[in-house]
Amino acid sequence: MNWIKIVPVIFTFSVTQAFSQSKAVQISSPDQQIQVSVWSGAEGDIRYLVKHRNTIVIDTSSLGLTLADADWTRQLNLVSVSAARPVNDSYRLAFGKKSMVSYKAYQRELHYVNKQHAPLAVVFRVSNDAVAFRYLLTGKPAGIRQVVKENTGFSFPEGTSTWLQPMQVARSGWESVNPAYEEHYRPDVPVEKVGENKTGWVYPALFKVGDSWALLTESGLDSNYCATRLISEATPGHFTVGFSDPRETIPGKDYLPHGTLPFSSPWRVVTIGSLETIITSTAGTDLAKPAVLTNTSFVKPGKASWSWISSKDDFITYDEQVRYIDLAADMHWQYCLIDVDWDRKIGYAGIKKLADYAKSKNVALWLWYNSAGDWNTVKYTPKNLLLTHESRMKEFARISEMGIKGVKIDFFAGDGQSVIKYYIDILNDAAANGLMVNFHGATLPRGWARTYPNLLTAEAVRGFENVTFGQNDADREAEICTMLPFTRNAFDPMDYTPVNLYKVHSNTQRKTTNAFQLALSVLFLSGVQHYAESPEGMSKTDEAVKSVLRALPDAWDEVKFLGGYPGRYVVVARRAGTRWYVAGINSQPQAQKVLIDPTVLGKTKGRLITEGKDAFSFNIEEVSQAKSVEIKASGGLLMVLE
Repeated sequence: MNWIKIVPVIFTFSVTQAFSQSKAVQISSPDQQIQVSVWSGAEGDIRYLVKHRNTIVIDTSSLGLTLADADWTRQLNLVSVSAARPVNDSYRLAFGKKSMVSYKAYQRELHYVNKQHAPLAVVFRVSNDAVAFRYLLTGKPAGIRQVVKENTGFSFPEGTSTWLQPMQVARSGWESVNPAYEEHYRPDVPVEKVGENKTGWVYPALFKVGDSWALLTESGLDSNYCATRLISEATPGHFTVGFSDPRETIPGKDYLPHGTLPFSSPWRVVTIGSLETIITSTAGTDLAKPAVLTNTSFVKPGKASWSWISSKDDFITYDEQVRYIDLAADMHWQYCLIDVDWDRKIGYAGIKKLADYAKSKNVALWLWYNSAGDWNTVKYTPKNLLLTHESRMKEFARISEMGIKGVKIDFFAGDGQSVIKYYIDILNDAAANGLMVNFHGATLPRGWARTYPNLLTAEAVRGFENVTFGQNDADREAEICTMLPFTRNAFDPMDYTPVNLYKVHSNTQRKTTNAFQLALSVLFLSGVQHYAESPEGMSKTDEAVKSVLRALPDAWDEVKFLGGYPGRYVVVARRAGTRWYVAGINSQPQAQKVLIDPTVLGKTKGRLITEGKDAFSFNIEEVSQAKSVEIKASGGLLMVLE
C-alpha cells in the first residue's frame, strides 16, 4: 500500500517551493478521494494541504502550537511518522440525523521535537467525508502548561464562496450577554470579500471550492481547552484558529487552554464532499469522545410546549403553565418548559404542584435557570444556584425529587476555558441527578451530545424568538432557515424553537407560510423540540396537521438529501422505523420546483402537505407516484410516507 509511505510530491504553482523543502507525508481516505499532504517548510514549520478528487480545497496552510514556555511553530524536527492505521468505530446516538453510526478512517501521527527537544504530535484522521487533526502534547508531567496560541491555518483558494456567521463581541449586547452565536450567516460571499475580522467567525463555517464543499468545525472539546473560532486575515482566503476573548471567562479564572501533560487540543474537522455529504455526514460526532454516562435511562428525547415564546415574562404564572401542560397532553408531547422567574412567580411549592398535575397528564416539566455569576447583569431568577458543585448538587437533587426532568440554563459567559469547564461540570452534575440539559445563550455544543447524552439541545442560533422581537428578523427567517441544515444544525442539536402555525404574538409579522413552519418540525434536529405555538393557535390548526405533529418521531434513524442550496432552499428526507418524512423549505422570491418520488424511498404512496389558498392554510393530498411540487416563496412542504 504505497499511499501509507512518506513519498516525495511535486506540485506546481505556489506550493512547489514549499514542497521542495522536505518529503511529504500522505494520508488518504479509505476511498482515496481525499488526500492530505504534510511537510516541513524552509524554517522548520509544519505545512499541510488538502485535496478532494484532485481539487485543492485547502491550499498550503500552517500548523503548530505556542505555549507560554515552549514553541512548536518553527525549527521543528520530524522524528517519526506512524504507518496508516485503520480506525473503525460504531456508536448509537439517542437523537440526531442517524441512530446508528459507522465511522471508518485512516490515522497517522507525526511526531516533532522543537529546538529544546520537547515533543509534539499532530494526529490526522481522514475518512471518506472528512479530514480531522489535533495536537497532542506529550512528555512528562511538570506542572500546568498553558497554550497561548495555535498556528493552525486554513487557506482557501481564490474563487471560494463562503457562508460565515460573525462572532459577537464579548460582553456586548443586551445585559452584556454576548457572545451567544446569534448573528445571521452571510450567504454566498466570495472569499475575496470576507475581509479581515479579528473578532472572528463561528463554527460551523461553510465553504464552496469549485464543485467541492467544505464545512469546518471543531469537536472533542474538553475542560482543558477553550472553544475557538475562525479569524480571517488581511490575505483573502486565509483563516486561522483564534482563542476566546479574555473577557469570555468566569471572573478570576482562566480563558486560555491549560493542563498537565499529556493533553490534546480539540479536533479540527473539515467535512468535504457534495452538499449531500454535508447533510448526511456525522463527522462532528464521529470525532467527539464516546459517551461518559453509564446510565442513560433518564435520557428521553421528545417534544415540548413552552409559554414564553408567545406570552413572554408576564405570564410565567401557575394558571398559564396549566394551559401549556394541557396543550402538551393534547398534542401527545412529553414535556412542558417553565421559563424565567418561576421561583418568584410560582414558587417551589407551586412547581411541585404543577409537576404532579403534569404527571397525571403524562407530561413532565423542565425548569429555566440563570447561569448567574458576575459575567452578566441579567436579573432573571433562579440565579446563583449553579456556581459550585455543592450548590448544583443540592438544587438538582431538590428538583429531581419533585419530578423535574430537565433544566434550561441561560446566559453563559462565552468560550473561555473556565466557562467550558463550567458547561461540562453542569452536564456531569445534572446526569448524577437524572436531569437532561438545554443550554441557552450558549456556545456551539461541538459534539457534546455524543459525549454527554443528557445534553438534549442548545441554542447557539438566531432562533424564532428573534422573529418575535423585530421585523427585520421576521423578514429574513426563510433565508436563515435554509442555511441552518448545512451549517449550525449539521452535527449538533439546535433549539431554534420552530413551528408557529397561527400568528406571532408580538408587533412583528411572520413572512413564512404555515407549510414552511410545519416543515421545520422535521428539518431541524433537536433532542427536545420546543414548539412556538400557543393553545389558542393550536386550536385553530387543521386536525390532519395536528395528527402529524402528534405522531412525529422523537429521534431519527436515517437521512437523505433530496436537493437544495444554502440560503435558497433545502429538501431532506428522514426515516424513523419504516416511516419516511420529506421536508422542504424555500427562501427565494420565486417558487422552487422539486421532484418528490416515493419509490426512491421504497414507498408507493404518501400524504403531501403544502400551502392552501393562503399562507395560513394547508393543502393535503395523497401522492402515489413521482410528482413535481412547487415550494412557494417563503413556503414549504411536508410529506409523510407510510
